[in-house]
Amino acid sequence: MIRGIDHIVLTVRDIDAACAFYARVLGVEVVAFAGTRRALQIGGQKINLQTLGQETRNHAAIGCGDVCLLTDQSPEQVLAHLAAQGVPVTEGPVAKTGARGPITSIYFNDPDGNLIEIARYDPPHGPAA
Repeated sequence: MIRGIDHIVLTVRDIDAACAFYARVLGVEVVAFAGTRRALQIGGQKINLQTLGQETRNHAAIGCGDVCLLTDQSPEQVLAHLAAQGVPVTEGPVAKTGARGPITSIYFNDPDGNLIEIARYDPPHGPAA
C-alpha cells in the first residue's frame, strides 16, 4: 500500500530563521507552496515547516522533531562543514542502522531543538569488483 515518504513536518518558532539555518548549514532549497507555506526541498522529498498551532490536526511541539538526512560526504567532511558553520555536534560519528543497512551518523540540533542526523551509508567491505 505505501511506497515511500513524500514529506514530513517540523514545528519551529520562526519559519524565516529555520529556512535561513537549513539553507546555510545544509544547502537545501527553500520552496514556497500553498500560498505562503514554506518547505525544505531535498531531492524528491521535502520537509514542511509550521509554527506552533498552525496545524490543528496534530499534537505538534517545537523541537520534538527527529530527522535523518542522507549525504554522500564522509563523516570527516560533515564534521568540518558543521564546525565551519558554528554548529555544535551532539554525537558522532557513530554507527547506526538505516532503512537499507549500516550507516555512520552525526547528530546536531537545529535552532529550535529538533534533532538532525546526517548519515552516510557505509561503503561495502571487501575487494573491489
